[in-house]
Amino acid sequence: MLLLVASTQLWAAEPLSGKWVLKSQEIAGQKTDPNPLTLAITPSGKSLEFAYLVTANDAQVISLKFTSPLDGTAAEVTGVDGTKIGTAKVAKDGASYKVLLEGPNRPAASGQMTVSADGKTLTSESDVKTPSGMTVHTVQVFSRQ
Repeated sequence: MLLLVASTQLWAAEPLSGKWVLKSQEIAGQKTDPNPLTLAITPSGKSLEFAYLVTANDAQVISLKFTSPLDGTAAEVTGVDGTKIGTAKVAKDGASYKVLLEGPNRPAASGQMTVSADGKTLTSESDVKTPSGMTVHTVQVFSRQ
């Protein structure tokens, strides 16, 4: 029991852990109205599980998920139906987290996630190179729930 409590306290100290709701987003410099999106990040052994939840028919559905250690090791990304759709790599880099999502038939997305000093806001910035060669920069701001 003591080990379980110590483990829980260790992960509770990981600022990225929590339930985050998308409040705003900007794509290629243009503010857009975001669709309902929740990012749930929970401890899973020595890794974190990332689940992106969208709302469909008044219920939250996992659109994609993966479990990753914070050392840059590749993790399998699965889609809504549980099939593999790519890989994710997450590495802690000081106060931020570097993220790389890749998959067949889709452009790679690289970026970083940063939790505010007060722990209430998560900012995710990413860059995707389109098939035409243009780079699209996206900024998403989440609030902790």
